[in-house]
Amino acid sequence: MTSLPAAPATTRLPTLTGMRFFAAILVFVCHAFGSRIFLDDGVNDVLSDKVSRLGWVGVSFFFILSGFVLTWTARPGDTVRRFWRRRMAKIFPNHLATWAIATVFMIVAGTATFLSIGPSALLIQAWFPVESITYSPNDPAWSLCAELLFYLSFPWLLGAANRIRAERLWLAAGVTFAVLALIPLLAKVMPDAPEISYYPGVSWYEYWFVYCLPIARVPEFVLGILMARIVMTGRWIPVRLTVAMLTLIPGFALMVVIPDVFGLVAPTAIPLALIVAAGATADIDGLRSPFRGRIAVWLGEISFAFYMVHMLVLQKGPLSAGTASHGAFEALGLVALSLVIAISISWLLFTFVETPAMRRWSRPRARKDKSAGKSEEVAVTN
Repeated sequence: MTSLPAAPATTRLPTLTGMRFFAAILVFVCHAFGSRIFLDDGVNDVLSDKVSRLGWVGVSFFFILSGFVLTWTARPGDTVRRFWRRRMAKIFPNHLATWAIATVFMIVAGTATFLSIGPSALLIQAWFPVESITYSPNDPAWSLCAELLFYLSFPWLLGAANRIRAERLWLAAGVTFAVLALIPLLAKVMPDAPEISYYPGVSWYEYWFVYCLPIARVPEFVLGILMARIVMTGRWIPVRLTVAMLTLIPGFALMVVIPDVFGLVAPTAIPLALIVAAGATADIDGLRSPFRGRIAVWLGEISFAFYMVHMLVLQKGPLSAGTASHGAFEALGLVALSLVIAISISWLLFTFVETPAMRRWSRPRARKDKSAGKSEEVAVTN
């Protein structure tokens, strides 16, 4: 089996771990406030049309971070098969656990069909330009389709990135961003109807092409790979984490004001790439970081589980009971309660599903080679 190109980095990056939960919170906020839970329609309009776009920022952060971290932690002599094995052991146990729960809910409600639950089990649902398939049965799982594509292509993308000369890495990052910015133009070949309620003026097909289609998100992943190479080769510019985070303000402002699908992904890609690289640099240089504390890192460790369960809590938890709209204090209290419940379930999922699965399946087990009559251990594939 071909070996993965090795990255010579060994420094731990707790800041990036801590950032993960805050990105997941952005997605939680998007789903909590995008469902118009307040009695005041004016508040709902602002939250659903503007604030809920923070969820797009969170997803983009995860895609860029994925490319950065995988490049940073690439192991010398690692094989493609072992790499794939670890990544599958990371995402599928949590996914299948939440998929099963969501499927039971759909069966009980009488809304389950083969197409609404089958593709998701294999993480291929986002390849279907049908909203009831892409977002079913557990809405956030669509993004794992993109992550799965990232993992399958990573050995070759990293090999290509490693062949880029250090002085040309920033140019390569610029070209990658240009490709990302051009994707909305390609989306214009898609049908312009039906319009989606949560993004007025944009058809479902345009939105799916730019935001959900896995191959359309590859440039963000590649951007993360290139930013890791920039840091590792000493080409990083002296931008502190605080300054990098401030660049997200104009980026998000552009996301809000740029019309059509052009405001979906590209406006915050550069700020997020800078934030990820600056966060890593803060750990390397021992600079202060608000994301490196014990609680922040613990929350970051359970963030994947949180991401996978939060929508189920919002749909079936406190916010699903009683009236659809609430007064301000009641609504905020229910959101806070939902957050606590989601974190608690995330800890259970992380402790009793994700962690044991990683220990059991992330690497081949060893067994005695009885045919040779010796105690020599050989790798076996599970």
